[in-house]
Amino acid sequence: MKINLIKSLLGKKKELDKYRPFNKAIVDKLREQFLVEWTYNSNAIEGNTLTLQETELVLRNGITIGNKSLREHFEVINHKAGIDFIYNTIKKKTKLSKTLILNLHELILTKIDDENAGIFRRTQVRILGSRHIPPNPLKINSLIEEMVSWYYEHYPQMSVPELAAWIHFKFVHIHPFIDGNGRTARLIMNLILMQHGYPPAVILHLDRKKYYRVLREADSDKFDSYMEFIGRSIERSLIIYLQAVTPVKPKSKQGYISLSEATQYCDYSMEYLSLLARRGKLPAVKLNRNWMTTREAIENYIRDLEK
Repeated sequence: MKINLIKSLLGKKKELDKYRPFNKAIVDKLREQFLVEWTYNSNAIEGNTLTLQETELVLRNGITIGNKSLREHFEVINHKAGIDFIYNTIKKKTKLSKTLILNLHELILTKIDDENAGIFRRTQVRILGSRHIPPNPLKINSLIEEMVSWYYEHYPQMSVPELAAWIHFKFVHIHPFIDGNGRTARLIMNLILMQHGYPPAVILHLDRKKYYRVLREADSDKFDSYMEFIGRSIERSLIIYLQAVTPVKPKSKQGYISLSEATQYCDYSMEYLSLLARRGKLPAVKLNRNWMTTREAIENYIRDLEK
């Protein structure tokens, strides 16, 4: 992960920590918001056709959506169970382990594929659209144990966002289960983030193609785009939390503004600012489909150019 992005993430996390303990009503609202968004996007990436609104109805009201498969409903219910498991794990201060991973996966596949729920795959598989061939099933047990050991070995010297991103990649690279690898990987990544006070990172369904592309590049030992992608997902959630907990201050330079508003503080067009944001040269985050930045980021960018 590039140093500027790491600094941005650590800076936002430090800023967020200033407002702890958070107001309970705000925390409850954020948790509810992320439950729906996280569940919808993680399932949609894997092909679930329930919309965001339908996902919310299943989660909150237990409503069955017509013309949608039973499996798709269970994917929503099971993902919520996975998120509840993550919160409970954090509450109990349970550490990452092979057993924890198996228990989490069992929740993801229960009533969908009970035979393989919580069990490492016993056959060789291929990942559709990828040249990467996952390891022999006989090696999975030891590879997962090595992954967990790697996490604890690198914890002291690596930032939490980097650790979470690496564990996510290592897990999908091993591809230890017949089904449910993506959902489980994203839950484990967020377990690591949330254990250390970060909000859960939601990989958006809108970015599905880019997500798979950067994973394919990482399979070929080209990690820059992958790490940037995960880092920006973490940053987006940090910004959502900061916007929710930060008291509104007049004329603040910290609040996020659209690129259209940002043109008031520089001589650049919205199109050029968008180009800088996409290339990672201007600190910005994508909320829904719109890039957002801060007045402070604009001023720092101009100052750096002048230097």
